[in-house]
Amino acid sequence: MSATGGIVVWFMVFSVPITVRGYELDINGHLNQAVYVQYAEHARWELLRAAGLPGDKLVAAGIGPVVLEQNIKYFRELHLGDEVTVSCEFEWSGGKVFTIRQQILKLDGTVSAQVDVVTGILDLKARKLVADPAGALRALSDSPDALGL
Repeated sequence: MSATGGIVVWFMVFSVPITVRGYELDINGHLNQAVYVQYAEHARWELLRAAGLPGDKLVAAGIGPVVLEQNIKYFRELHLGDEVTVSCEFEWSGGKVFTIRQQILKLDGTVSAQVDVVTGILDLKARKLVADPAGALRALSDSPDALGL
């Protein structure tokens, strides 16, 4: 386990703490459905940063992550001031795409939402998915174990 600024990597499951803010609520007084997507994306970028892969390093290498498919299951409402953790766990399949499994958990362990993202690594010049995304990220990463590599 390692900790950096409130971000924790534990056995290849990474999580980021977030507190629900007032401007993220909808007319029903709970977290707007679109904000769950933002929380999940924030956690993925924080994981890449923790693995030594900030956006500018990826762009300099000519690659970038792309979301190909995203599925969200909502289980419990979130309200103003709720504190959650958003986890990320990579599942590598050996092909051009891989899956990131994410959960948005309340502090008591209740699952508020589950987000499954099918993603790939885009060659920014060719505008095509790289054949070996795990290899591309491993070669650039300072901490490939954070990516499950």
